[in-house]
Amino acid sequence: MKKGEIFLSVVIPCYNEAENINRGVLEGVYNYFKDKDYSWEVLVSDDGSSDESVSLIEDRIRSLPNFYLIKNSHGGKPSALLGGVKVARGKYVLFTDMDQSTPISELDKLIPHTKDNVEAVIGSRGVIRKDFPLYRKIGAVVFMMVRRVLILPELVDTQCGFKLFRSDILKKVFPKLEFFKKEENRVGWVVSSYDVELLHLVKKTGGRIVEIPVLWKDEDKSKTKGSSFKRYFKESKEMFFQILRVKLNDWRGMYKDL
Repeated sequence: MKKGEIFLSVVIPCYNEAENINRGVLEGVYNYFKDKDYSWEVLVSDDGSSDESVSLIEDRIRSLPNFYLIKNSHGGKPSALLGGVKVARGKYVLFTDMDQSTPISELDKLIPHTKDNVEAVIGSRGVIRKDFPLYRKIGAVVFMMVRRVLILPELVDTQCGFKLFRSDILKKVFPKLEFFKKEENRVGWVVSSYDVELLHLVKKTGGRIVEIPVLWKDEDKSKTKGSSFKRYFKESKEMFFQILRVKLNDWRGMYKDL
């Protein structure tokens, strides 16, 4: 590894996560890593939270070595992730969500593939997701079918928030996402379908993507992101149009310089 480089950086995006923070998710992440035999850091990247998330994080990470808080203005989940990616020192970078619906211990399934020097190892919740409400089960199947017709046909689940990337590839392609080319006044928790474009860009560089089944159970206790159904409907519509844009961008040759 390069001087100053460590093995793994973990980026946890945060927007109004007080309820999840209070149930001890950061301590759980620390307890997983504290005895690992590789070097690591955890970057909690706040997306301009309007609740007490920032003060809670500051209080808790005082006793958690190798944990750092990054404060960003509000811009949406991809912006929070980018804030972490920019300063990550790891040879590999893991994206994982604050709610820990996919527990950090599932990283044990992804890490072995770093020996093959692959560019991305992504968690997959599969097609039939038993802990999803019916509307999300149906939506997941429809989304997957449409997306596989247009882009990334070899992948089952592109939307799981648990993803491990080789840092050099991630730092190259992540800032090129279409999300960052639009100047918008973003309100509330904005996710978008950045995952699809990100994985497509990794693939366009010649990168290899390995998909690994992981555990998933809805553990999100946040009460300030909006209703689950309304948020899901809004995100689904945005994701559908994002897939179309990525495909059109590809046809237009917008990714040929990677």
